[in-house]
Amino acid sequence: MADDGTILIGKSDKPEVLLLKLANRHGLITGATGTGKTVTLQVLAEGFARNGVPVFAADIKGDLSGVAAPGDSKPPFVKRAEEIGIPYQPDQFTTVFWDVFGEQGHPVRATIAEMGPLLLARLLDLNETQEGVLNIAFRIADEQKLLLLDLKDLRAVLSFVAENASELTTKYGNVSTQSVGAIQRQLLVLENQKGDLFFGEPALDIDDLMKTDRDGRGVINMLAADKLMSNPRLYATFLLWLLSELFERLPEVGDLDKPKLVFFFDEAHLLFNGAPKVLLTAVEQVVRLIRSKGVGVYFVTQNPLDIPDTVLAQLGNRVQHALRAFTPRDQKAVRAAAETFRQNPKIDTAEAIMHLAVGEALVSTLEGKGSPSVVERCLIAPPMAQVGPITQQQRAQCMRDSGFAGRYDTMIDRESAYELLMERKGLKADGSPVEADNAGGGGILDTIGGWFGGTPAERPKTGPGSRGGRVPPSMAEKVLTSAMRSAATSVGRQVGTAILRGVLGSLTGGKR
Repeated sequence: MADDGTILIGKSDKPEVLLLKLANRHGLITGATGTGKTVTLQVLAEGFARNGVPVFAADIKGDLSGVAAPGDSKPPFVKRAEEIGIPYQPDQFTTVFWDVFGEQGHPVRATIAEMGPLLLARLLDLNETQEGVLNIAFRIADEQKLLLLDLKDLRAVLSFVAENASELTTKYGNVSTQSVGAIQRQLLVLENQKGDLFFGEPALDIDDLMKTDRDGRGVINMLAADKLMSNPRLYATFLLWLLSELFERLPEVGDLDKPKLVFFFDEAHLLFNGAPKVLLTAVEQVVRLIRSKGVGVYFVTQNPLDIPDTVLAQLGNRVQHALRAFTPRDQKAVRAAAETFRQNPKIDTAEAIMHLAVGEALVSTLEGKGSPSVVERCLIAPPMAQVGPITQQQRAQCMRDSGFAGRYDTMIDRESAYELLMERKGLKADGSPVEADNAGGGGILDTIGGWFGGTPAERPKTGPGSRGGRVPPSMAEKVLTSAMRSAATSVGRQVGTAILRGVLGSLTGGKR
């Protein structure tokens, strides 16, 4: 395991390695359950970290957490190392644990605005009409300077859209209260699945995923996904959001000697199942172009058919574990997997895929000029860190030592769309009415203004929106203002007449 710009994957009749300078050309790890995909993922993660490349990986079953603890020299791993011709040297890696629910790692959050309407529509499983209404809600929030941070902000803006549907339809297109109601129901389902814990602040800083430790090794960022997998749509949407954020935030760097970050997307089929065409196009674009940002993306799934052809064509480094051909679809998958490799005349690829032992794989990686090597059947190298989960005590210690303790743990709820819209209605954030402030002695017009929620001049029209500035009054506000002024004039006249009568009466009485 010399520092020669390669990662050892395993050995056929020669060492099979992954070139670091071509690792940003993405990769694919496939195979049936129990054939060794997770161990291969760990071997690659260790190799990248050892070479100073930060890693982000989802830990579906909790097994990958073992990278934080040294290996324990189990006989099978020691024997495999001897077969490959390398020494078995127990090792451990600096690991930071993350968790959307904040239970097994530092909380991971994103704001509603960062997620955007396309990914939210995917997350909420909205139809085309509902997605259109969601886009209108985002547009209005932007124009009205209403900051969308968490789910209650989005709910408030959707309610505003529903209340002003007739006015908005003429400007933005058809807005039906039924579509708004359908979106609100989906948001309720998401909240019931604890999805509301993901939306809010402080949002994850992408730079915090791209750290090295004091020894110059890449930090392995581990997303605890065992509970997250109970909501697979949230899992897939979160990882796609993360990819999109990396794509948008990182500068163009071209081809480097090694990647700036490697991203492992386990259970990748969840990203593509039932995805609309516009989303698939976005994924294809991100995968194709994020290479120039110095990021390598590695999909891990059971079946190569789980990956669309347009994305599959971008994955140059491949490790294929055994597949079982029990059904016609399985047989098709075997043929498809075999055909994606550069053929080796010494190997019947399709036959080999069905008879690989656990810990064996067919491997093809990109060579010096970027062309794939011929497929080879090889033994996968053993991980040097622990295989299997660490204890809760070890995980807690890693969290204390990560440097992020206290940074993300407490959710922040600053003034945003919900608070501003409640304020327009004359309500506090908790729904209670705002008490009138009589200290200024504003007179009867101020009192009447309080009855109707305040005049446009009294209510603040600026907020922490994306652009700031004055928020134009809605149609409802215009009606209230007109009614308030009319009522004030009428009441003013009546009060004036009563005062005049009282004064005249006293004068008449004095004369008598």
